[in-house]
Amino acid sequence: MTRVLQVLSAARVWTLKDGTEHPTGFWAEEFVVPHQLFIQAGWDVTVATPGGKQPVVDELSLGFRGGVLPSRAKKLRAELDQLAPVLRSPADLSEMDPDDFDVVFYSGGHGPMEDLAVDEVSGALLTKRLHSGRPLALLCHAPAASLAAENPDGSWPFAGYAMTGLSNAEERINPFAWKAKWLLEDRLKQAGAHYTAGLPLKSKVVVDRNVYTGQNPGSSAALTRRIIADVSGKE
Repeated sequence: MTRVLQVLSAARVWTLKDGTEHPTGFWAEEFVVPHQLFIQAGWDVTVATPGGKQPVVDELSLGFRGGVLPSRAKKLRAELDQLAPVLRSPADLSEMDPDDFDVVFYSGGHGPMEDLAVDEVSGALLTKRLHSGRPLALLCHAPAASLAAENPDGSWPFAGYAMTGLSNAEERINPFAWKAKWLLEDRLKQAGAHYTAGLPLKSKVVVDRNVYTGQNPGSSAALTRRIIADVSGKE
C-alpha cells in the first residue's frame, strides 16, 4: 500500500514583530482535502507533528474572514470532527523516517511560520527527503518548513528549485499580516528559490524534480491530485 506522511504544525500562536501572539494552527482545507483524497485513493496516511503534540485548527480557516463560506465551513467542521481521533494522537515527527513513505506532504496555515520554519528535526527530514529524489509536497505556508533544511556544508538544499507558496499579495489580505516578522515569498526568494506566484487566491501548482508546491488553500486538491497521478503512474 502507498504510504503518506502528512506533517502538520503544532503551533497554536504566530508571534508577530510587535510581540503579540496571533492565534493560529493548521489550515482546515489544507489538512482535510489532501487527507481525504489520499484515503480515497486507497493510500495509508500517517499524520505527524513536532513532538507528537496535538495540532489545532486555525479558526480563521473556518470563517468568512478566511475566505470560507458558511456552507463550506460547516462541511469542513464536520470532516474535522470525523478526523478528531487522528488529530488527537499524531505521530512524533522525530520518530519518522521519510524513507518509509512514498509521499511526504506538509500542510500549511500560519503555524509552520512559527515552529516548522526553525525545527531542526523537520529540517533534517526535509533535507533527507529532498536528496532521496522521492515526492515531497509543501502546501501554501508549508514551504516555510524548508527554511530549516540545511546541507552538511551549511547551504540551503532547496536553492535553485522552482517553488510557490502563499504570496505577499495574498498574505496582506489579512490585516494582521502587515505585522509579520517576515513573509514567505520574501524569505524563499532570499534563500535562493525560484519563486513564482499566480493570481491571488487562484490555484497554482509548481513541480520541480521531486518537489511539489501549491500556492494557497485553493491549491490543495490540485496539488494532491497531481501527486496521486504521478505516483500511481509509476506503480
